Amino acid sequence: MSKNYLCEDWKKSMQLSFDFNHMMADFAADARAAVRSNLRKIAHTLEGKELDKVQASIAKLSDPPGRLLKKNFIEPRDLSQLADRLSAAHDAVQSARGCVDKMMMWTELPYNQAQVVADINETAKAIREKFENFVVLGIGGSALGPAMVQQAMNNLRYNEQCACRRSGPKLYIEDNVDPERMVSLLNLLDLDKTCFNVISKSGNTSETMSQFLIISDLLKQRYGKAYGEHLVVTTDAAKGNLNKIGKADGLKMFVVPDGVGGRFSELCPVGLLAAAVTGIDIEEMLAGAAAMDERCKNADYMKNPALFAAGAMYAAMDKGMNIHVMMPYADSLKFMADWYAQLWAESLGKNVRRDGTPCAAGQTPVKALGVTDQHSQVQLYTEGPDDKVITFLRVGQFRSQITIPVGCSEFPDVAFLCGKTLNQLLDAELSSTEYALLKAAKPSWRVTLPEVNAYTLGQLMYFFEMQTAYMGELLDIDAFNQPGVEEGKNAAYALLGRKGYENKAVELNARPEADPRYVL
Repeated sequence: MSKNYLCEDWKKSMQLSFDFNHMMADFAADARAAVRSNLRKIAHTLEGKELDKVQASIAKLSDPPGRLLKKNFIEPRDLSQLADRLSAAHDAVQSARGCVDKMMMWTELPYNQAQVVADINETAKAIREKFENFVVLGIGGSALGPAMVQQAMNNLRYNEQCACRRSGPKLYIEDNVDPERMVSLLNLLDLDKTCFNVISKSGNTSETMSQFLIISDLLKQRYGKAYGEHLVVTTDAAKGNLNKIGKADGLKMFVVPDGVGGRFSELCPVGLLAAAVTGIDIEEMLAGAAAMDERCKNADYMKNPALFAAGAMYAAMDKGMNIHVMMPYADSLKFMADWYAQLWAESLGKNVRRDGTPCAAGQTPVKALGVTDQHSQVQLYTEGPDDKVITFLRVGQFRSQITIPVGCSEFPDVAFLCGKTLNQLLDAELSSTEYALLKAAKPSWRVTLPEVNAYTLGQLMYFFEMQTAYMGELLDIDAFNQPGVEEGKNAAYALLGRKGYENKAVELNARPEADPRYVL
């Protein structure tokens, strides 16, 4: 594999950039004024319907919509007034680095896994040589992370390619317990050519353990005691059901480190094994995370992109922007929005502060994809309620380029595309959506990856993790627990008769029967 990440010049060329201009009131005011001025110049040369259109555009860029700038956009003083709190948030995250009790061991993953990475790469090589299919059994971060990295890094038709064109076995990530889905997978797989990776830190995740029971039963029926040759377990180092099973049956095991929650686990064996199996350079990905960590060590929010992003989003929430739309303009980054949705929602959606006082913290993440959702969701974003911030993910250089052929010359409204590339079209669509939002006084910001590779992906993941940690400090909530999720889990345990949940069953059984008036 390439070792580009050891070259300082290459690393500089692959540094992510973060453009917050379209969130800032001063930039928005200047941009709208400049466009308005140019439109007025153009208006003098027009008449009829064309003049009407331009005058309508001028009106949209003038008051009363102009009053929305202070309401919807962030002013520099909004951030300067947060400076002390941002500094405190930075210091709190730095002081908690590597602390297991505070679930902050994820900050050390870019640095403390040399032996683990060597083991993962060796295991992945053996899996590639022996198997044609690799199946991840997990849920939450155990599935969203591997799916996001696979979508970003490998061919978008990866599983459909012939083996000679793939960098490893076909990858299937089973993150649900829909019976039809499981049956369709089992009907597809040849067990002789399939390796399964079961991922559960606790070893008692109902969804994952049900999958494990199904798969291990099939493997045992066919291979007996040798069933473990088709199974890798990723779980706790010392406790839990999977740990006990793994040790008793001599299974290959990887460890989910203590102090690393599921949604922060992609850069440990939870995500690194599947990536390595499909030929992704996991050392480069960790190097990218380390590079972003270095940028985030700066206590100055004007130099620390994750700290600035946290402050800007906090200020936006204070203005009523309670929805955060993640909109990548690249299919390779489509599942980044899925992964981010869990990270943001599960970390920040809390009803109590650290001191126990009630709150209603959090910002709803929404997934979108450019340009697909320009034709479904953007109408709402431009003309709907003033409650959203849009984050665009842009790729500077795609790994492919397609030129649109010459044709349809008799149709000017089609012919203008000829000779341009799909790359140009995609970038123009992004810029036009940004402009439409700015014109409508809706805030947005942009993250640009010079290209999608393991190094830039590592940077992006770590950036969002740090932004989330800082936001937890600003909101004064525990960003690393998930009591709301636990309540649902406990209720499911009770309904299914798990021992120790009898009182919860009594609680659930106290619910009244459905009122037939409301069953239509």
